[in-house]
Amino acid sequence: MEGRLLPRIELLLILLMMAGFVLIAQQWSFALYQLGLLTVICATILNIAVGNVPRAARGWRALRAVVTILAVTGAVFVLGVVAVPYLAELGQ
Repeated sequence: MEGRLLPRIELLLILLMMAGFVLIAQQWSFALYQLGLLTVICATILNIAVGNVPRAARGWRALRAVVTILAVTGAVFVLGVVAVPYLAELGQ
């Protein structure tokens, strides 16, 4: 069972992304649109992390890998946000 956990989580995240896209495409509720957008963003970031975990990783090792990948992804995002004003100033 544990060996098939990561592929099941990936499938769940893909299904969540699809549901998020359906919520984005609906035209009746702005709150559902916002929920869909948040769902797609979170599921995509988690799918990046889970998809890059080695298949041999089990239990705590897999969780540690996901947390590490999320931390690196977050650090790159923050670095990009911090660097934009400096890079924009260089272009002027």
